[in-house]
Amino acid sequence: MANQRFDLVVVGSGPGGYEAAVHAAQLGKTVACVEKAELGGICLNWGCIPTKTLIHDAHLFHQVFSEAAAWGLVTDKTRFQWEKVVERSRKVAAKLSGQIGFLFKKDKVTSIKGTAFVSNSAAGAHTIEVKNDKGELTDTLTAGNVLVCTGARNRELPGLKPDGKNILTSREAMVLKEIPKKLVIIGAGAIGVEFAYIYGEFGSEITLIEMMERILPIEDEEVSSTLETIFKKRGITLRTKTKTDKLEATDKGVKVTVTGLADNKTETIEADKVLVAIGVTGNVEGLFAAGSTPEIVKGHLKVGKDFQTNIPGIYAAGDVIGAPWLAHVATMEAKIAVERMFGASKREMDYTLVPGCTYCMPQVASVGLTEKQCKEQGLDYEVGKWMFAANGKALAINATDGFVKLIFEKKYGELLGAHMLGAEVTDMLAELVLAKRLEATKEEIMNTIHAHPTLSEAVMEAAGQAGGHGK
Repeated sequence: MANQRFDLVVVGSGPGGYEAAVHAAQLGKTVACVEKAELGGICLNWGCIPTKTLIHDAHLFHQVFSEAAAWGLVTDKTRFQWEKVVERSRKVAAKLSGQIGFLFKKDKVTSIKGTAFVSNSAAGAHTIEVKNDKGELTDTLTAGNVLVCTGARNRELPGLKPDGKNILTSREAMVLKEIPKKLVIIGAGAIGVEFAYIYGEFGSEITLIEMMERILPIEDEEVSSTLETIFKKRGITLRTKTKTDKLEATDKGVKVTVTGLADNKTETIEADKVLVAIGVTGNVEGLFAAGSTPEIVKGHLKVGKDFQTNIPGIYAAGDVIGAPWLAHVATMEAKIAVERMFGASKREMDYTLVPGCTYCMPQVASVGLTEKQCKEQGLDYEVGKWMFAANGKALAINATDGFVKLIFEKKYGELLGAHMLGAEVTDMLAELVLAKRLEATKEEIMNTIHAHPTLSEAVMEAAGQAGGHGK
């Protein structure tokens, strides 16, 4: 059993954890990263990466068979091998996990397999015990600082507890042995919408249930309503303003009891499988001894602007500290935490610049204020919008659904928010995040030359539409 001393011990190797470990090592610090499962955490192994692989395959299937005539293709049979689709997603995840191991070796990060427990905290000397999957103590580490990046897990509500068989979390939904004929998805945030797209394209009859007034409730209303129209045309049943009361496993599948919030009517929906995607809660249990436990609020660790908890030397970043539960947010938070703990910088996280992405087809991408938020804040604003139906590249690739919508402050023209629905808009978003960070104006965006033909021209054209400056 080793007893080692480090400048930093990172607990968890997800997008926050592994990036923080490498960043600290590149600052010349001695670093260990403790991970109980696969390197890369949930995001890489059971979230962001494998789901995007499944989405790509679903989109390819849609293009080949649903849009075959548009491409001049003749297909005699509609057939796919679902097991091969799942297998490819697992291989992609495994490859990236292996690459993290390579990064750790390259930057001299000590990778330790096991479950971490902070058994004692003293100024500059935190003790971390590591146990294997049998509960046996394998390592005892001492660290000047600890960074907790343990992420989050699916939230459970009474009467809606997954069983891993017919009542699923996103993890089980990624590796189903076969496509369910009828799938009910509870929760129409990004995860629910993405799985509705995946399984809808592969032939499942989808019912998407959301308690709020619309799907993707945190997005701009115009984006949500347009995506709802597209989903309905594809045969997806949307049940918004609907509360899920109970899930009951049966011999044939699952019975879902729901109540409409508008009419207070209760009914039962039968399905082969149910996916519960109603949010997450932080992985904080079993991490700390009684005297070393930081303050926990609503299931998440509470931190300051430097990402330090109320226990000196113990920091936290990513999903374990709460919303927004996004991989790229975890990465930036963890890097800032490392820089702050070692005095490399005094920068703070700017949550007004967080990109939001949903990878269904068409994709959804946004940053900044929505129109509703602008109205609530009493801002004087103007909107510029450009439809992809008027974009040459979108026409060329048969992807004309959606639009780019930009919101500008009226007096000075500063970009306040950007909301996009369309092909590859998640890749287009970085331009607008940077524009907002640099306080770019509509004139600066519309006068920036965008290559032709590209989808990004819609950004330039949308800026030109604001304030009546359009063509």
